[in-house]
Amino acid sequence: MNTDNNIQNKIENTISTIDAIETVNVSPFFKEKTMQRLFLEKEEEKVAWSWFTPKLQFATLACIVVLNVVAIINKQETTYDENVSQFAESYGLSINTETSLLN
Repeated sequence: MNTDNNIQNKIENTISTIDAIETVNVSPFFKEKTMQRLFLEKEEEKVAWSWFTPKLQFATLACIVVLNVVAIINKQETTYDENVSQFAESYGLSINTETSLLN
């Protein structure tokens, strides 16, 4: 029976503290400001490629263009026959026609 009185006292204390709570006056734009801050924080997600900045992208593009120009210039200096003969010599596929004709 003593526990019932303790429980009843706790319930009454809780109800009395609820009655003692005062209303809080909030700015009429509080909800708007809070929602705006939440959405701004959400939009600022970091991208995995954040280190690949536009400056670095431009430098990479310039390097690739320079390498392609150098490759095209070197390609124009050599002919198809020279490339085939270099390939054949590299893999031991070349046959000296001068020595085979003499034998």
